[in-house]
Amino acid sequence: MKKVGIVMGSDSDAPVIEKAVNVLKELKIPYEVHIYSAHRTPDKVREFSENAEERGIGVIIAAAGMAAHLAGVIAASTTLPVIGIPCRSKVLDGIDALLSTVQMPPGIPVATVAIDGGINAALLCAQILAISDTELSKRLKARREDEAKKVIEKNKDICEKF
Repeated sequence: MKKVGIVMGSDSDAPVIEKAVNVLKELKIPYEVHIYSAHRTPDKVREFSENAEERGIGVIIAAAGMAAHLAGVIAASTTLPVIGIPCRSKVLDGIDALLSTVQMPPGIPVATVAIDGGINAALLCAQILAISDTELSKRLKARREDEAKKVIEKNKDICEKF
C-alpha cells in the first residue's frame, strides 16, 4: 500500500495533524510526518516533494496556517495529489490560510478541506488510495457504516428524550 506523506508548517499544527494520523491508524494506512516550512526551509520542502513518490508516498497532506503556502509549494514540485489543510490562527481565525490554500493557479491543483479539517484530509487520502486497494475500500465503507449507526443511535436517544 502507498503511504501518506504529511507535512506541517509548524508544530502548532500538530493537533490538527494528530486527528488525521488517528484516522490513518484506524484505517491501517502507513504514513510519515514532517515539519517543513515553505518559507523557512524551502529546500527541505522541495526535496520532500520531489522524492515523495520514490519513497512510496501516494498522496500528501500539507497543513499550514496564516500565509499557508506549504500545500502549493509542495504541489508545484510533484504530480502526486496534495490535500491542503488550512489551520486556524489567532489573527484571522484561519480564513487567511483557507484562501491561501484554495486559491491555486491553473495547473497546480491542491484539494482543500475545511479549516483544521484533519479528519477529512485523512479520509480523502483513504478514498484516493482505495481506488486501487479493495481491502482499504472495505475498511473505509465499514467506517462509514459505523458512523451512520452512531447517528441512528443518537436519533433514537433524542426521540426518547423529547
